[in-house]
Amino acid sequence: MKNAVNEQLRRIPPINELLELDPVEKQAEKWPRDAVVGALRLYVDKLRKKVLAGAAVVPESPEAWSQSLEEYFDGWEQDLHLRPAVNATGVIIHTNLGRSPLADMARKAVERVAGTYSNLEYDLEKGERGSRYSHVEELLVQITGAEAGLVVNNNAAAIMLVLDTLAKGGEAVVSRGELVEIGGSFRVPEVMARSGAVLREVGTTNKTHLYDYEEAITEETKVILKVHTSNFRILGFTESVPLSDLAKLAKKKGIILIEDLGSGVLVDLSRLGLPKEPTVQESIAAGADVVTFSGDKLLGGPQAGIIVGRKDLIQKIKKNQLTRALRIDKMTLAALEATLKLYLLPELALVEIPTLRMLSESEETVAERARRLAEAIAATAPGAHVELVSDPAQAGGGSLPGAEIPSTAVSVVLSWVSPVDLEEWLRKQDPPVIVRVSQEKVLLNARTITDDQIPFIAETLGRSREVFV
Repeated sequence: MKNAVNEQLRRIPPINELLELDPVEKQAEKWPRDAVVGALRLYVDKLRKKVLAGAAVVPESPEAWSQSLEEYFDGWEQDLHLRPAVNATGVIIHTNLGRSPLADMARKAVERVAGTYSNLEYDLEKGERGSRYSHVEELLVQITGAEAGLVVNNNAAAIMLVLDTLAKGGEAVVSRGELVEIGGSFRVPEVMARSGAVLREVGTTNKTHLYDYEEAITEETKVILKVHTSNFRILGFTESVPLSDLAKLAKKKGIILIEDLGSGVLVDLSRLGLPKEPTVQESIAAGADVVTFSGDKLLGGPQAGIIVGRKDLIQKIKKNQLTRALRIDKMTLAALEATLKLYLLPELALVEIPTLRMLSESEETVAERARRLAEAIAATAPGAHVELVSDPAQAGGGSLPGAEIPSTAVSVVLSWVSPVDLEEWLRKQDPPVIVRVSQEKVLLNARTITDDQIPFIAETLGRSREVFV
C-alpha cells in the first residue's frame, strides 16, 4: 500500500503545468496570477495530505485534472477548516461537534442579516440609537413570564456578570452539593471568585436544609445562589431546598435569589418521556429574582447566556461595564430570536428545533431510519456485515445526566479494514463522519443522523474498499 501511495504522489505535476489547464486559465482571468498560483499550491498540498490519509486518488489524465481543478475552484469558498460533520455518535447535544444544530428558521435568520447592514442598535420608530437586546427581550418576557431579559455570550459569562453586578464585595450563599464543574474545567467557585463575590458554602454534599441557608445569612450576604446540577446526579440519601422555600427566605431577609438553570429548558420534557427538568417558567413562577441559562443546550439555539428576572435587577446588569465585553453579535441575536419565536408555538418547536426533535422522536421512527441506513450500506458495500442493534442515545452537553434515550444503531464490520482504522478514515472524509467503536464494531446511531445523510454515509463506506484493498 505504501508503494501505491508513493506512486500516486509522483503523479502530481508541477504548478507550471497545472497553470496551462483550461479551468486554471479561466480562473486567471478573474483572479490575480499570484492568487491563482497560491490557490494551486493549496490544492496540491491538500491533495497530498488526502492521498497519504487514504482519502483521495490522484487524477490520471489531463481531463481528470481539469475536472478536479474546476470542482476545486467552484468550491473554494466553501473549503474552510470549520465545516459540517455527520454526527453518528448518538450524543444529541455534542459539545465537541458544536452542540445544538439550528432550526431552519434560525439559519435563514442568520443568512438574512449576515451579509448586510441591519437595525442591530437602531430604533426604526424613533430614528435614533436603540438597544440590541430589544430584538429578543420581549420574546423572553413573553415565554418565561419574567419582567425583563438580557443575553450575553454564554452561561458562564451570564452567571459571572450577574454576580459581579449583584454580589460583588459581598457573600453569595451556595449549597455545597451545587458547586459543580461545567465543561472545560470551569468551576462555579472560580467563576464566583472572578466576579468578586465571596463564596459561603452551606450544607453537605448530599444534604442541605433550609436552616443551613438561614443560619448562614449575615449582614454581608447579598444573594442566595441556587445552581441546578444539570450535569450530574446524586442518588440515595439526599435532600435539597425547593426554590419556592428559598424565595420566601430571600424575601424575608431582603436579599436576592439567583438560580443558574444551566441547560435552559423551556418545555416540560417529562411529556416526552424524559426525566423532569425544571423549566425557566417554573423558576420565575417559584420566585427566583434572576435566572440564567444556556442558549445552545436543551433550548436548541445558538451559544448564548440568557438572563431573565426582575426588571430593576436586569437594568442594573445592563449598566455593568462587563456587559459590553460579553455581548453577542447580530448573527447570534438573529438565530436566538428565530429560535425563541418557535417557542411561542411549543408543538411547532418540538418539530422544527433539531435538538427537541431528536429528543422526542419515537423509537419506531429512529429504528426505521436505521433500517434504511443498513440497507443502503449493504447495497454500496457488498460483503459488509451489517446489523441493527439497540444503542441508547444521550442528551449530552451536560444535560439529563444518566438518562438513556432508546435508540437503534447500525453495526458495521468490513472485512477489508479494522474498525479502528475505519473510524479514523471516516472522520477524515469531507464531511467527516463521526462514529463510535464498540466490541470491534463501528456503530452509527440513527437518532443523530438525518435522512439526507444516509446516501453519503453509505457511499463513503462503499468507497472504503477502493482505499484499503
